[in-house]
Amino acid sequence: MKKYFIYVAIVLGVWGCQNANKSHESAADATAENLEASDSTLAEKIIKTADMRFRVKDVQQTKERLSAAIRAEGGTIAEFTIHSNIQQSEKVKYSADSLLELTAYRTEGAVTAKVPSDKLDEFTNKVAKMAVFVDFQSMKLDDQSLVYLSNKLKNQNRIEATQQLNKHASKKSNNVETALTVKDDYVDKKIQNMQIDSRVQYSNITLNFYQDNTVKKMIVANDTLYDYKPDFLRRFVLNIQNGWVIFKEFVLILTNLWMLFLLLIAGYFTFRYYRKKRAQV
Repeated sequence: MKKYFIYVAIVLGVWGCQNANKSHESAADATAENLEASDSTLAEKIIKTADMRFRVKDVQQTKERLSAAIRAEGGTIAEFTIHSNIQQSEKVKYSADSLLELTAYRTEGAVTAKVPSDKLDEFTNKVAKMAVFVDFQSMKLDDQSLVYLSNKLKNQNRIEATQQLNKHASKKSNNVETALTVKDDYVDKKIQNMQIDSRVQYSNITLNFYQDNTVKKMIVANDTLYDYKPDFLRRFVLNIQNGWVIFKEFVLILTNLWMLFLLLIAGYFTFRYYRKKRAQV
């Protein structure tokens, strides 16, 4: 009788282990199926970026046309710049008191904008029609689907982990700090997915454009002081007058040295006197 009970217990134990293994396998299979279903139903997260460089007839007019086209497509301008680089500058005489300034410069512009991704191709075609010719045009596609799915699944795990930690949280344990860390990671992943959604919906495009060198003519004041001097005859008369003033000043300087002239005269006569006296001896 005892042997019979022992055999029955063994059979029940083996049967229970088999059922437990089957339940674990079924749970694992269900999890795998859920992941596969998530992979198959996940929408594509394709981020598009475009770059163009092209030559135009007028940079300012092109910037205005680009702004209108971006608004028409439902996009926004993030940044724009227009600057001119002077290639060469020269000043030539135009009249006695003015110069003709000639400046050759090159004007360039840049626009960074966000355009709806589904209209990006159409928008680049519109931009190409504004150009005299296109130097280069490129478009890049970045698939962020797996990153998005990874963040989503990790956030689900974080929710479950936070719930478990909150159940066993106590002031004397580290569960509270751990729960806060998990929640912060959840927020980071959530923000990252929101950024991916935004970049998927609106594509970044960078437009660089320029025009031919332009020559600007401008009459400016003559800054050469020599050209403002009087003519030859007036300067000749002025120099004669100035010479007479200098001569009078020189005479006045000599009058201040009359004592020196007296000493020179006295010395001269003294020298002649002693010379005659020696000649007589």
